[in-house]
Amino acid sequence: MAGGPSTVDLVVATWRAGALGFLAGGYKTAAGLTDDMAAVKAAGVDAFGVNLFVPGAPTTDPTGLAAYLTRLESDAAVVGVALGEAAWDDDDYAGKVDAVLAAPPAAVSFTFGLPAADLVQALQAAGSLVVLTVTTPEEADVALRVGPDALCLQGAEAGAHRGSLTNDERPDEDRPLRALIAAVRRRTLVPLVAAGGVGGPEDVADLLARGADLVQAGTVFLRCPESGAPAALKDALATSAASGTTGITRAFSGRRARALVNAMVREHPGAPAAYPEINNATRPLRARAARAGDPEHMSLYAGTAFGRAEAEPVATIIERLVSRVRR
Repeated sequence: MAGGPSTVDLVVATWRAGALGFLAGGYKTAAGLTDDMAAVKAAGVDAFGVNLFVPGAPTTDPTGLAAYLTRLESDAAVVGVALGEAAWDDDDYAGKVDAVLAAPPAAVSFTFGLPAADLVQALQAAGSLVVLTVTTPEEADVALRVGPDALCLQGAEAGAHRGSLTNDERPDEDRPLRALIAAVRRRTLVPLVAAGGVGGPEDVADLLARGADLVQAGTVFLRCPESGAPAALKDALATSAASGTTGITRAFSGRRARALVNAMVREHPGAPAAYPEINNATRPLRARAARAGDPEHMSLYAGTAFGRAEAEPVATIIERLVSRVRR
């Protein structure tokens, strides 16, 4: 969970509870990621993962991007900031690849695209398991050609950014997790990690019974004390539990993402495909809104099971999630 929620404390507590936690490499510098990995190891953690964002191409719709930035100026004015520069960048990808090769974690997962086959082989030779994120059976077919150790199947129920291999609009791109497992399991014996809409022990047990080898959860941990999510997001998850809804939007980043529906989601349904340009432009807006406790202008990224998130320690949440799994 990039952007703050996945902290060193969260990863350490996850390992101590008997699960595998992931550091978020996204939006970190290579130096920052190196420091986080060192801190996790210094805490005595033997096994953890790192997630990296694979950079895409600059937007093919600069006119649409410019028009959208003009519409966003009123939102920025409401919170009292100027928009950031809508620049493309590669998220220091090469530097972070060097960092995980230099100090290999137990697993490295990739989102938003596929790493080169020679990088997959280099990580495996260094001792890291390589996990590739896909959102459709067709993406799974492509990812398998790179030789991963596992696929992470991200269902449409998952919170935050869709982990699709491209940033375009495609028919049938939001596959429910259980249908995705069934389709991909028929294609491969490679281990499958199921992600999306995991809120309770019945979800974990059901996904494993349907063919997943592992289950990945995110939103359910957002309110825990080890999470670095802003207080305003934690509060919004709690107050929206009974009546709130989520939707998929490009409003905050220019890439499709599931979030609690707020003013930004409602008012900008036609945001263009321009990631990370829009993400960089809205960063000051979102940061100021978070500091001010303004949930209407924050990216309240959350999955469909957000109502199950509780303000409990990681260990308590993990114990509950696995309570129906035969050990």
